[in-house]
Amino acid sequence: MKTHLLVVKGLFALGLLGMVGLVMGIPAVYAGGTASINKSPIDDQVRHNLLTLPWYGVFDNLEYQVNGSEVILSGQVISEHGQTQKDAENAVKRISGVTKVVNNIKILPPLPFDNQIRRAEYRTIFSQSTLGRYSMGAIPQIHIIVNGGHVTLEGTVMNEMDRNIAGIAANTVPDVFSVTNNLRIG
Repeated sequence: MKTHLLVVKGLFALGLLGMVGLVMGIPAVYAGGTASINKSPIDDQVRHNLLTLPWYGVFDNLEYQVNGSEVILSGQVISEHGQTQKDAENAVKRISGVTKVVNNIKILPPLPFDNQIRRAEYRTIFSQSTLGRYSMGAIPQIHIIVNGGHVTLEGTVMNEMDRNIAGIAANTVPDVFSVTNNLRIG
């Protein structure tokens, strides 16, 4: 009976933790971050299609801009997710009203050194007590882009303090040449 009660309490706690992430107001993810300045009906569809790509993850950054019926894709994906570049283009092409897709998504080179930095940055950033909530969900709010030892943080955080903590934490990882903090407050 005690074991059953512990299991029920544990499941309740996990459910509660998940709900806290939603209630805390974790901001809605922009696909990587850039939506068009003038919202159009196509915007939400592009965002949804990019966020549901099967290999899109924390080490990738997808951005888009909608200009009328044209969609310009940009950002970076790791080489292991190289198919995401074509998948993004194909997913956006299928949206009703889109007449042209410009695909400027860059596939990052497969450097073992960069993979080590990615793992270290992930551990360092998301182990910060105030930043752990941004790792919840299928696609974390903070994206860590590493290219040739240079780190760029992309995504959306809730406040300036979280933005600063992420930048400071990213700068503590050894062997990183530079950190650019492009995190937005949303």
